Amino acid sequence: MSTKGLDGASPAHTGEVIDRLQIPVPNIDTLIAHLCGPLDCLGLLPPQFRVCNTQPLQSDTLKVSKHISALQKALLDHIVPTWSSALAEQNATFLLDQYFCPDSFLFASPTAGNIVLLAYSTILSQPLTDYGTHILARLSKEYPIDRIHAAIFSQAGGIVTYKRGSTWEDYIRNIAAVPVKVANKLAGARPIPTILEHGTYFNHLCERSEVLIYSLVSKLPEDFIPSISYLFTKLVNLGVFPSSPPISRSQPSFFQVTLSTIRARLDRKDSQGYSDIWFAIINGLSSSITQSISVSLFASLSVVHPNSTLQRAHIKREACLIRGLLGEILQEREELWESIQAITLGRDWDELYSRVFVCWMAGSYGTEINIGSLGMFLENVLDTWSSQDHIKHSLLSRHHYITSLLLITISYLPKSSETVQSLALSPEFITGIGRYISHLDPSVRRCGMLAAEVVAHLSGKKLDFRDWDGNDAGKLWARELRQLILTRDIDADLEGLPETDGQGVHNIEEIISSGSGKQVKLVVSNSNSYDSDDSMTGYESMPSSRSSSPTPLELAEIERDPTIHVGVKRLPRPVYLAQLGDLIRGSSGTKTNDNHEADRMEMALNCAEELIRRKRGYGTELEENAVNIAHGLLGLQDNYDLDGFEDKRQASLTALVACCPQKAAPALIEEFFKNQYSINQRYVALNALALGARELASLAVPPTLPTQRSSFPSKVLPPALHNRYITSNPANQILQIVDSLSQQATDRGREASSEKIPDLVRERRLRIPRPPKVEELRTARDLLPQPKGPNTFTQIAAEIFVAPLINRFWLFLRDENTREERTAHRAGRERYYGAGTGLILNPVVLSHFLKTMAILVHASHLASEWMSVIAPDALEMAVTLGTKPVSSMDLGADDIINTPGDSGGENLPKEASVLASALELALIVLDGCLELDGGRILGLEHTTLTLGTAEWAGAVFSGLEKGLKAEGGGGIHEVKLRRAAAGVILKVEELRSRWGRSMIDMR
Repeated sequence: MSTKGLDGASPAHTGEVIDRLQIPVPNIDTLIAHLCGPLDCLGLLPPQFRVCNTQPLQSDTLKVSKHISALQKALLDHIVPTWSSALAEQNATFLLDQYFCPDSFLFASPTAGNIVLLAYSTILSQPLTDYGTHILARLSKEYPIDRIHAAIFSQAGGIVTYKRGSTWEDYIRNIAAVPVKVANKLAGARPIPTILEHGTYFNHLCERSEVLIYSLVSKLPEDFIPSISYLFTKLVNLGVFPSSPPISRSQPSFFQVTLSTIRARLDRKDSQGYSDIWFAIINGLSSSITQSISVSLFASLSVVHPNSTLQRAHIKREACLIRGLLGEILQEREELWESIQAITLGRDWDELYSRVFVCWMAGSYGTEINIGSLGMFLENVLDTWSSQDHIKHSLLSRHHYITSLLLITISYLPKSSETVQSLALSPEFITGIGRYISHLDPSVRRCGMLAAEVVAHLSGKKLDFRDWDGNDAGKLWARELRQLILTRDIDADLEGLPETDGQGVHNIEEIISSGSGKQVKLVVSNSNSYDSDDSMTGYESMPSSRSSSPTPLELAEIERDPTIHVGVKRLPRPVYLAQLGDLIRGSSGTKTNDNHEADRMEMALNCAEELIRRKRGYGTELEENAVNIAHGLLGLQDNYDLDGFEDKRQASLTALVACCPQKAAPALIEEFFKNQYSINQRYVALNALALGARELASLAVPPTLPTQRSSFPSKVLPPALHNRYITSNPANQILQIVDSLSQQATDRGREASSEKIPDLVRERRLRIPRPPKVEELRTARDLLPQPKGPNTFTQIAAEIFVAPLINRFWLFLRDENTREERTAHRAGRERYYGAGTGLILNPVVLSHFLKTMAILVHASHLASEWMSVIAPDALEMAVTLGTKPVSSMDLGADDIINTPGDSGGENLPKEASVLASALELALIVLDGCLELDGGRILGLEHTTLTLGTAEWAGAVFSGLEKGLKAEGGGGIHEVKLRRAAAGVILKVEELRSRWGRSMIDMR
C-alpha cells in the first residue's frame, strides 16, 4: 500500500480501495468515489452515479473471487455503522446494496449471481446486523434458488466445473441457515421480516425449487441430478417434507405450496418431459429420502371429493398425479418398490388411499393393467393381512384398510388369472381366514369372512356365510366394499372433472395421517337404496330464517382464521425473569382502563412460581431480578377478581424466598415496615418468610387448616364459603404450624421419667464410647477439600431472617413511639396512634408477626448462633411485647406484671391474640434451649430474662385463674392463652430445677 494512494491520489488497484474503506474517510464525496470505482469495473454502477466515479479503476485489477468478499466485509464492519445515515441523506445507499444485492436490471448478469453467492457467505460468517437482515430479505426475494442455480452451473457464470458442486452445497447450507440466524439475532425484540419468517421463507424456497425443476426440462439428467439431490436431501432434513399436513403457519410443506402447480403442469399434453425430470430426481435419491418425500406427497393428496358421483374420477386423477411424479412401480426399481411397500403397508392410511394406491400400481391410465406389479403387491398385502400379529393387535380401522387393499387389488385382476386361482388355494390365505373367523370381535371377524367370499366368487367357487343383513358389527361396511369392487377406479372418465384449481391442498386436514385418529367414511353411491324405517321420515316445514349453527370443524377453522384476530396481541409466556418482572410491575397499582392489564396480571401469576423455581441455581438471573419481583408481587392488588389471586401470589413469594433468600428475604422485611401496605399485603410478606424458611429447613408445610372448632360457632359461613375464606387462607397455615409447635413443646415436658436415659448412663456413654469393630479405609480423595453445597437455612437464618426482622422491628417501634410523643399534646385526628387500624402495631398484625417469628426461631434451632443470639433476642421480644405497651392506645398500666395484683381491673391490659402469640414464642424458645443444652446458656447467662419470663407467665396465668379477661379473648383464644402460659411456667421450672443453684438474679 503506497502512502500516496492514502493521501488522496487515485488508487492504483482494488486493494488500495479496500484499505481506504477500513480507515476513516474524510467526507461523503470521497466515500461515494471509493464505492463507484469497483462497481464500474464490475459493470454494476448505475448510470446516475457515473459522474461520481472520480477515481476509476482499471477493469483488470478487480477479480470477483479475490476482492468482493474483502470489499463486503469492509463495508459491513466500517462503512455501514458509520456512514449509512449520511448515504441515505444523499440517496446513495443504493451503492452499498449493489455490493450485496445487484438491482433487477442486472438480474441476468453472471457477475450478479457470483456477488450474491459471496454476500451470503460474508453476511452469515459474522454477527448479523440490521443491515445484514435487510440484505438477506432482499436476496431471498430477488435472487431465488433457480436464478442462483443458473448462475453456478451455466458456462457464462465463470465458475470452474470442478468447483460448481462445492459452491452449490455452500450456497444451500447458507440459505438454510438464514431463518435461524435472523430469529436468534432479533430474539423477539423486533418483528421478523415476513419473507424471513421460518414458514414463509421455506415455502417460498419450495415454490422456487419447483420452478427450478421445471426449468431443467430440456437439459440432460447428468447435468442437474447431483445438485437437485443435494437440495432435496437438505429440505427433507429441515422438515420441509412433513409426514402429516401442517397445522400451523410456521411449519413449511413442499407439496402444500407446489402441488397445485405440479397438477397443472402434469395435466398439459407436453408433460412427459416434466415427468421424466421427476423420475430422474427420485431415482437419484437414497431410499430414506425417497420414502420421506413419498409419505409427504401421499399425505398432501385430496382423496375426498365433494361430489360422490365423481369420486372414482377423482381417485384416478390422484393416482395419475403420483404416477407423474414417482413413475410406474416396476420390478426393476427395487429401492422404490421397497420404499412404497413400507409406506403403504407400514403406516395407517384411510380406506380411500387403498383405492389410490391400487389404481396407481395398476397403471393409472387404464390402457394396460400392470399384472406383474399388482401380483407382487398382492403377495405383500396377503402377508400383512394374514399375519397373526395384525389380526390380533391391529385396530378396526387398519383391518378395514388392509382388507380393502387386498380385495381392491384382486378386483383389478382378471377372473381367469392364475394369481386369483392360486390365492384361493394358498395355505397362507386359508390360515388367515381361520384366524379371522376365530377372532372375538365380530367386526374384525367379518373382514376375513368377506375376503373368503369375494376370493371364492372370483375363483369360480361358491361360499356364502349369509350374515350380511343389518347395520351392526361391520355389515354395512362389508356391503359397501362389495359394491365398490364391482367397478374399477382405473376405468373412470377424467373428462367430467373440473379443471385443476389447486383447492384440494387446503382440505388436507380431513385426511388421516399417521397417529391422527380421524376417519373418512368410504363413499359409495347407491341411488336404488331403500330405507324401510318410516320413523326417520321428517315433517315438511317452512325453512328457518336463522342460519345453521356451525359445526366443530367450522368453528376450528374460524378460530384459525388470522383475519379475525387482527390487532389482538396474545401475551407470550415469559421465559426470563426480567419479562416476568415487567409483567408484574406493569400490573401493580390502581385499576386502569387497559384491556390487557388483567391478562398481563393473570399471565404473571400463572407463571411466576414455576419460573422462579426453574431458575433456581441457574446463573445469576434469579439474584438480579429477585428484589424487583418481590416488590412487584407484594404490591399487586386484585383489581380484576382473578381466580386464585391470593394463593398464586403467596406461592410465588414463598418460592422466591425459598429459592433466593439472600435477596428476597431482606427485601420483604424492609417492605413490611413501610406504611404503604394493607394488612393483607403484610400477611403475605410474613407468610412468605415463614413458609419459605420452613421449605429451606426441609420442614413440612401443612396445606390447609382443618377448622373443627370456631371462635364464634354461631357465625360460621356456609360450607362452600367457609372453605373458600377460612380453610384455604394461607394465614391458617401459620396458625396450624404455631399450634403444632406449641403442642409439641408442651407434650415434650410430659414425658415420663422412666422413658428417659439416666444421667449416669448418659454421661458414661459420652465419656467411654465404644470403638467400631470395622473402620472404613480413607483414601487420598477423602483428604481433599470437598466443594461446598448450597446454603441451608441454618447457615443464613440469623443473618438473613431472624436478626434483620428483630432489629428492624425495634427501630420501627422506636420511631413509632417518637411520633406518638411528638403529637401527644394534640387532640382528635391530629394525634398519631402507632397501633391504629391497618398499622403494624395493631393487634391483628402484631400477633401474626409474633407467630411468624416463632416459626423462624424454631426452624433455625440448629444454627450455631441460636443459643447465644437468636434465642435470647427472640425471648426478649416476646417478654417486651407481652408486658409493655407498644402504643398509647394500649389499655392498663405500664407493666402487665403489676396489673393483676395491684390495679384490681377486670381485664388484662393486652389483646388476647398478642398475649397468646408472645407466650407461644417464649414457649418455643424455652423448649429449644432445654432440648439443646438443658437450658444452661439461657439460665446462666440470661438469668434475669429467664426469671422475668417466669414472672410474666405466672402473672398472666394467675389473672386468668382469678377471672380476669383479655381484650378479644374467649373461645379458642382463651384456651391458647391458658395453655401457653402454663407451658412457659413449666418450662422455666424445669430449667430452674437443673440450674437453680447457679442462677443469680441481678435485678
